Amino acid sequence: MSGGASGVRVRLEPWEDSALCLELLRRVNSPEMTSHLGGPESEERILVRHRRYAELTGPGAGRMYRIVLPEGDETAGSIGYWEREWRGESVYETGWAVLPPFQGRGIAAAAAREVARAAAAQRTHRYLHAYPSVGHPASNGVCRKAGFTLLGECEFEYPVGTMTRCNDWRLELWPPS
Repeated sequence: MSGGASGVRVRLEPWEDSALCLELLRRVNSPEMTSHLGGPESEERILVRHRRYAELTGPGAGRMYRIVLPEGDETAGSIGYWEREWRGESVYETGWAVLPPFQGRGIAAAAAREVARAAAAQRTHRYLHAYPSVGHPASNGVCRKAGFTLLGECEFEYPVGTMTRCNDWRLELWPPS
């Protein structure tokens, strides 16, 4: 459980093949929540995403989570990390979605710090990257508050077939040996 400098506490609960997790995906699939991600997905794509999240459990492969507030056990959003190739190197990528009633309270940054700890514990990839759109100040602020370093702007394909101008933020999961 993370408290961080802001004192915000979150708990990450592993993603499950459950109605609770599926409903969370549907809630974050609004035009407001997906405006920097290419817009809402179809119900079919949501079901595929839900299955993929539930199956992301192999050692070192990554994991998806529900962000839970310990006081009241409310689900505030989702976060996870997964493997990807980036500039000739295997790294972890992270992404999150915090529901509107919970935004602006430091929850995403606390969850990002917590997911970094989970990724570091795998000892598989040294770096965790995030690629928020350059035009998304809130997500770029999360990266800054969570301790990521801005490496610069880049072209990033998301959704598939759409190139987006993003910031490449990187967090070192453990120091060099």
